[in-house]
Amino acid sequence: MSNLELPAGWVRTSLADVGEVVSGATPKTNIAEYWGGDIPWITPDDLSKNPAKRTKVGRRSLTRSGYNSCSTRIVPPESVLFSSRAPIGYVTIASDYLCTNQGFKTIIPGPAACADYLYWYLQYKTPDIIANASGTTFKEISGKKFAETELLLPPLAEQYRIVEALEDHLSRLDAATEAVTSAKRRLNSFSASVLNRTTLGISSTAGFVPGTGNSSHALLQNLSSRRFEYTALPPLPEGWFWRQASDVCTLISSGSTPKAHLMHAGSGDVPFLKVYNITQDGQVDFTNKPTYIDRETHEIHLKRSRVRPGDVITNIVGPPLGKTAVVPNQHPEWNINQAIVVFRSGPDIQPEWLALILQSPTVIEMLKKTAKATAGQFNIALSTCRELPLPIPPRDVQLELVKQSAEILEISDRFNKQAAIISLRAKKFRQAVLRRAFLGKLVPQSPADEPPSILLDRIRAEQEPGDSKAQRATRRRQGETTAKTSLAPSAPTTTVQQELPL
Repeated sequence: MSNLELPAGWVRTSLADVGEVVSGATPKTNIAEYWGGDIPWITPDDLSKNPAKRTKVGRRSLTRSGYNSCSTRIVPPESVLFSSRAPIGYVTIASDYLCTNQGFKTIIPGPAACADYLYWYLQYKTPDIIANASGTTFKEISGKKFAETELLLPPLAEQYRIVEALEDHLSRLDAATEAVTSAKRRLNSFSASVLNRTTLGISSTAGFVPGTGNSSHALLQNLSSRRFEYTALPPLPEGWFWRQASDVCTLISSGSTPKAHLMHAGSGDVPFLKVYNITQDGQVDFTNKPTYIDRETHEIHLKRSRVRPGDVITNIVGPPLGKTAVVPNQHPEWNINQAIVVFRSGPDIQPEWLALILQSPTVIEMLKKTAKATAGQFNIALSTCRELPLPIPPRDVQLELVKQSAEILEISDRFNKQAAIISLRAKKFRQAVLRRAFLGKLVPQSPADEPPSILLDRIRAEQEPGDSKAQRATRRRQGETTAKTSLAPSAPTTTVQQELPL
């Protein structure tokens, strides 16, 4: 970008030239008197849950002693917060005095730049900022590198015109995107409802008479489970029965992962499936990072995780759970990793019906309730899969219901694919609009606007002579005292972020 010619009146500068860049910090979390005061304290997690343009408070707040115990800084309204790690790129504008944790670099704009312009510019520059980040466990942009970020600066009056035009374009784009997202949510909810009703025999087109009493539970009466309460299962239509998965499947087994040198990308003897090869629409997609193992590994080291066409595979590590597919006949044999379980249907259950059941919300919810959750990840035990209760109608009914549901699920899948295309196009269009804005092509330039170079020179000339670091630190502390005084004692500490009118 440094080689691009700028419009008349623009200057190429850095964030450090138009404001002060400050970092945040975290007081000790085990000292209770540091927390719950009247000083708002913002973390990137606050923005992940409430990505508003303007932020007033976060989920937590500091007391005066908590604030004084660490190096965080109170910043004034119109400061622009930029998350500098985990992840890089959340942006918001402070709508009141607040401070942040170490996950932010904040720029306090001077007279040459308006906060709204910096807000949108930083969104546009995020890919470049990420490219300048460093770190092994996770990437982080340092305060120094953030301050050195290139800033394409138009006259102040033009900045306001750019913001107005940008927000007009992007608000209409966001409204269109939200309409598609809302339609997708409604269709997915409808599809899930149809899938649930179908697998429980409630479908109005099934033509079945509901069973009486607990006749559908008869085949579970002499079985016990440590994970499922069989007597609480809903009744099924006449002729349907709840069956334990191990009773209707000839094989239920989990996969295994060999050592890295035994797996080969792109080619090999036997295809090795991972969870990402199972799509949300119930297919096996082996074009996605295909991995292979050799014949010896397949037949000796991983012989228990061999699968064949017609087997049903589903993931037992999520979220999301419920990624299920019937293994296709592209290869005579496959193998699976440890996050996948294979169900081989017996004579009483069709593979397609088994796959449909394992995708149903009722079964997924039963599995979730038994799962061990670690750091937001669900892990389902193999023994749980074997004890899983499954609704089993007669085989001819299974085929008819699979056919009926396939039509509805196909419509849902087509729409979801179209929605994904629209979402990708919207992202590209958004970036194109931002690019035009910050290359000076979105709004016209005006010769009446004061060039930012003149404004920056005047600001430097007006600075106090001999402005030492010690003097600036003194003024900063005085400013913070004023800020803390201005914080209302009754300021809410649990309110979520608020979107303020522009």
